[in-house]
Amino acid sequence: MTTVLNLNLNDLSHQFISNLKQQFGRGTQVEIRLKNASPAEALFSESDFWAIIDHIDWSKKSSTDKLEAAVKKLSARPISHIYIFADKLAEKLYYLDTKQHADTYAADEPNHFISVDDFLYARCAVVAEGRVYYEKVLENSSLMPDSITFEALLNLADAAYALKLGEEFNYQPSYNYETHSNKQGWQ
Repeated sequence: MTTVLNLNLNDLSHQFISNLKQQFGRGTQVEIRLKNASPAEALFSESDFWAIIDHIDWSKKSSTDKLEAAVKKLSARPISHIYIFADKLAEKLYYLDTKQHADTYAADEPNHFISVDDFLYARCAVVAEGRVYYEKVLENSSLMPDSITFEALLNLADAAYALKLGEEFNYQPSYNYETHSNKQGWQ
């Protein structure tokens, strides 16, 4: 069962947290959502997001090795940045989830077949290539690649969280990045 507590940030004190620990125990998961505020950009900006992406090392062979420096960089930041990174990544993947991008991606496929997973992984590759490339592809769907994928990008926040806390990252980003989630983009 989930219990929802709504309170003012000013009411969040050490004593309040201690009381929660006593009442609910150490194993209880807590999710904090900030309403009526937009601190995410101040906490972790677009530039911060792309700086993490820029640490992907394309000279490495395995996907895990390619992400290693980016994972370390993100894990060195506060936990809130890992959550915001996951949200920003999901948002970018969501905005690339359009019929026009998918049509370009599947142009050479028989009957223009679109594998929902492969199209997601191709969108990951676009983000992983960096800000300039992402923005070009976002604005011009004809630049969407049809042969590169980078599924491992989906694990970057999970790996950073695990490295920082030694626990599984159990978080649902604010945007659904699965293929066909951007309903407006598929009209």
